Amino acid sequence: MASKLRDPRVGSSVKSKQNKASLLPHAKPKPEQRGREHNKPMKLMRRLLVLAGCSAIALLAATETTVSQNPGGILKIYHRDSPASMSIHEEGTISTVAPMMGVFNNLVMYDQQVVQNSLQSIVPDLATEWSWTEDNTRLTFRLRDGVRWHDGHAFTAADIKCTWDTLLDKSSDKFRVNPRKSWYWNVEQVLPNGASEATFVLKRPQPAFIALLASGLSPVYPCHVSPREMRQHPIGTGPFKFVEFRPNELIRISKNPDYWRQGRPYLDGIEYTIIPNPSTALLAFSSGKFDVTWPYGISVPLLKEVNNQAPCEV
Repeated sequence: MASKLRDPRVGSSVKSKQNKASLLPHAKPKPEQRGREHNKPMKLMRRLLVLAGCSAIALLAATETTVSQNPGGILKIYHRDSPASMSIHEEGTISTVAPMMGVFNNLVMYDQQVVQNSLQSIVPDLATEWSWTEDNTRLTFRLRDGVRWHDGHAFTAADIKCTWDTLLDKSSDKFRVNPRKSWYWNVEQVLPNGASEATFVLKRPQPAFIALLASGLSPVYPCHVSPREMRQHPIGTGPFKFVEFRPNELIRISKNPDYWRQGRPYLDGIEYTIIPNPSTALLAFSSGKFDVTWPYGISVPLLKEVNNQAPCEV
């Protein structure tokens, strides 16, 4: 039987305690008391992360560094919102990016094993190498061979041009909304050089331009799939294939057996159940319905409740 967790907004079972000193108008807690009180939220946050780890060891399946484990299984996660579409380039929030990043690849990305992103932590993805001209106005990428879109079409430099032509409103096919068009104000054009090389031509030097391309908001889209189709059934080159999106219910993606990076992904799929209410989502996690929870946007009283009724010992 699933354990019950009371929503703190309708009455928490955790009672706050006050010491006598707090009732006196001029009394101050001792320094060691202040330290303990200040650290309580952080300690609870750390404990919640450990709780998530109890059930979510399978999440390591999506990372570069893994422990001894068996591949397979469906990772179950709750999701905060029902996005307007599945198109990363047409949405402005993490509600689309989080479930769809695994469907796509970038040209380059930030190393997921490095704590802080920087130009030095950028690593290859669909591009295997890149170089600048001396004046920092042309950035050329050499593309990975043998990559195919989920529908079987070959990935080429033409897809790079199509993606950024659409972002720059130079294509006949338009995004319904284009929240990151301003990111690329300095791009004059994208020039394919055969099927395996593409060059970004900038209006003026911008050495940090590659940082934009490494963002999770900069996937490469296929030339042969329209923006309209990408909103409802996106086609990518990533480790997971899009399966279905039921608004206000769930998003499902499944393993791409033909992924260009051998041996990945480890998971058979990921299922995101849409639960906008964080208290309801934590109730479900605490009862064992989900494998992962998040420490962000959660109140301290709610953390205490999860700590008291978590599905595994800490």
